[in-house]
Amino acid sequence: MRPSRRRKAGEIFDGPAAARTLRLLMRKTNLPASHRGRTPGAPTRNTAPASLSDEGAAAPGDWGLTLNEKAYQRLEELIVTLQLAPGSVVSEASLSALIGIGTTPIREALQRLSREHLVQILPRRGVVVTQIDLRRQLLVLETRRELDRLIARLAARRATVAERQRMATIARQMARAVKAGAVADFLQCDAEMNAMAAHAARNEIAAQSVAALHAVSRRFWFFHQAVWPGTERTMQLHVSLAEALASGVEAAAVAASDA
Repeated sequence: MRPSRRRKAGEIFDGPAAARTLRLLMRKTNLPASHRGRTPGAPTRNTAPASLSDEGAAAPGDWGLTLNEKAYQRLEELIVTLQLAPGSVVSEASLSALIGIGTTPIREALQRLSREHLVQILPRRGVVVTQIDLRRQLLVLETRRELDRLIARLAARRATVAERQRMATIARQMARAVKAGAVADFLQCDAEMNAMAAHAARNEIAAQSVAALHAVSRRFWFFHQAVWPGTERTMQLHVSLAEALASGVEAAAVAASDA
C-alpha cells in the first residue's frame, strides 16, 4: 500500500472525483466537460423584454431598498450580465455617472462586490472586473452545494406564510421568463429567490456565506448560456426549486436543491 500524502492544491482538479465534480458543474452551468479549461468566445447579448412580474406584485428586486443596496443591485446586474465585461477597468466616478447614484453608495457596493469575487479593487489605480475563472467556479460549486442544501431545508421549515406566498410569486415569474427566453429577467428572479430563501432560513451565518457565491455563479452561467445547449433545462430546475420552497416541504426543497 502506498503511503498517504497531503494533496497539493491543484490536485482537486485531477482524477475521478474531480471529473464527477466537473460534470455536475457543467450541468449547472451548461459548459460541456470536453471544454474544461477553455475560455469560449463572448456570448450573444440577451435583451430582456418588458416586465414579466405578476399583476399587482412587485417586480423582481422592487423592494424598499436603501441607496447602498440599489447601487449594489445595479452594479451586480451589470457585471453578471456582462455589460461590464470581465477585465474592464472602471472607477467610482464612471460608475456613478453610469447608474446615476453618488460615489459613496458606489464605494460601499464595490466593497461588497469585491468580497463576492466580482471585482478587484486596486488602490490608487481603479477597479477591475474579475475574469471568469473555471477553477474558482469549481470551488464555488463545491461550497455552494452544501450551503444551498442547508438553506433550502431551513427555508422550507421556517418560512412564514407571507414568505411562501412571495416565493410562489417568484416561481411564476421565473416560469414566465423561461417561456419567454428572457434570461435577464430570469436572473433577477433567481437573485430574489436566493435572497428570499436565505432570509427565510433565519441563519445569518449561512446566508452571509452563500451570498458571496451566488452572484459569481450567475455570471459564470450567463457567460456560457448563449453558447452551449441545456439553458432552458437549467432554468427550469431553478423554477422547481422556487416551487418546492414555496410548498414548505423540506424533503422536496432539498431534492430540488440537489437536482
